[in-house]
Amino acid sequence: MSGQSLLVPGEISPARSVPGSIRRPEYVGRPAPAPYSGPEVQDSDTVERMRVAGRIAAQAMEEAAKHIAPGVTTDELDRVAHEFMCDHGAYPSTLGYRGFPKSLCASVNEVICHGIPDSTVLRDGDIVNLDVTAYIGGVHGDNNATYLCGDVDEESRLLVERTRESLNRAVKAVKPGRQVNVIGRVIESYAKRFGYGVVRDFTGHGINTSFHSGLIIPHYDAPHATTVMEPGMTFTIEPMLTLGTHEYDMWEDGWTVVTKDRRRTAQFEHTLVVTATGAEILTLP
Repeated sequence: MSGQSLLVPGEISPARSVPGSIRRPEYVGRPAPAPYSGPEVQDSDTVERMRVAGRIAAQAMEEAAKHIAPGVTTDELDRVAHEFMCDHGAYPSTLGYRGFPKSLCASVNEVICHGIPDSTVLRDGDIVNLDVTAYIGGVHGDNNATYLCGDVDEESRLLVERTRESLNRAVKAVKPGRQVNVIGRVIESYAKRFGYGVVRDFTGHGINTSFHSGLIIPHYDAPHATTVMEPGMTFTIEPMLTLGTHEYDMWEDGWTVVTKDRRRTAQFEHTLVVTATGAEILTLP
């Protein structure tokens, strides 16, 4: 297990500007988004626009990930992704979402999700999750991945590798006619083989013209998740696995979620659309 000291909040720089020519989501400047009342199944035009948004989000995440190295701040990763999305005509979906102050989430080591980029300096042996969502053409594309920083211990490296594999297995389980609970069943059964915790309180979600449509995609075996998948349905799968407990604490910033036992955690995410035979990943670079 890594001997890294625990994270503490850093200094948050001022919000980055977005060119006025770039269309904003409706929630920017408001305390919360308007409730989504549209369908979970999208038409072909919406899906095509989501391919564009998903591709930009994936490319922005890749670009930021190139800068992950000991000595780099998480705020610098935010700058890279922010500028990439703006340069490609996209708005960073997290910026201003329910007051979130940055253009991506950067979650290091024991941070499960929603880490705010700040003056925190990455250290040799850290693992860092980047969660990037792009809004363009009136729709969102959302993805994340966990990256290794320098020389990472074997336990953490395996956690990252297996969390990625849990997402791959979950995507393969998507089929029209199945209930969404098959997704969490596949993830949890795989994670249990290694004694990992599976985060329950933060889930995948429906996504389209809305960042979070209201559709919930649990990553654990949840018999109550009986929504039946249909062709054209769009949502994220984003398993969060931990070396210890799935329980969490939240920092005073109201966003940063850390494992209660402060052991490490990893996450991977794709946005996808259900097809006639399975799933198509929309967040491919």
